[in-house]
This record gives sequence, C-alpha cells and structure tokens, in this order.
Amino acid sequence: MGWLVVFFDLPTTTPEDKKNYQYFRKALLEDGYTMIQYSVYARACVTQERIATHSRRIQKMIPPDGSVRCLFVTNIQWDKMFVFHGRSCPRQEVSLPQQMLLW
Repeated sequence: MGWLVVFFDLPTTTPEDKKNYQYFRKALLEDGYTMIQYSVYARACVTQERIATHSRRIQKMIPPDGSVRCLFVTNIQWDKMFVFHGRSCPRQEVSLPQQMLLW
C-alpha cells in the first residue's frame, strides 16, 4: 500500500487557463486525492493496477499547457517524510485510509 503523489504546474494567466486549473483540481478531488500543499495532491493506492488506472485518468485530464508529474511512494517511504512548518502555517496531518476487513 502506498501513495500516488501528483505534482503540477498549470498556467493561470488567462480566464481559460484559470478554468482549466479549476477543472483539473476539482477532478483530482473528485477522484479521491487530498491536497498536501498547493499543486501537490496524493491518493492512496493499494495495487499496481490502481496506480495505472489513476495515472491514465490524470493523463486524460492534463490541460494543454500543463505540466504534471506522478510519483508512487510506499507507506514506509511516506512515513519517513519530513514536514516543516513556519510559525503561522497551520499543521496538517495526512494519513492513509483505514483498510476494511472482510470476513
């Protein structure tokens, strides 16, 4: 189990650029991603098939002038992440969803 992390740079200079940015961000949220920080979103993925599925979805959503990178990190790697905050920056904890037990 791990995280699919999405990093993106999208232009926001024209009204159409802003619309494309909002569409992309909203699509990530609707697909289960959580905002880690501006332009960095992550989603829990449990199998290679899920990683491939979500990567394909992202490829289809990229605006024409956008740049998007995806990185998969395991839960162990995620837990080793260093997070630093300034005094006025709110602290945000992001954790993997609980697994469901099936009987």
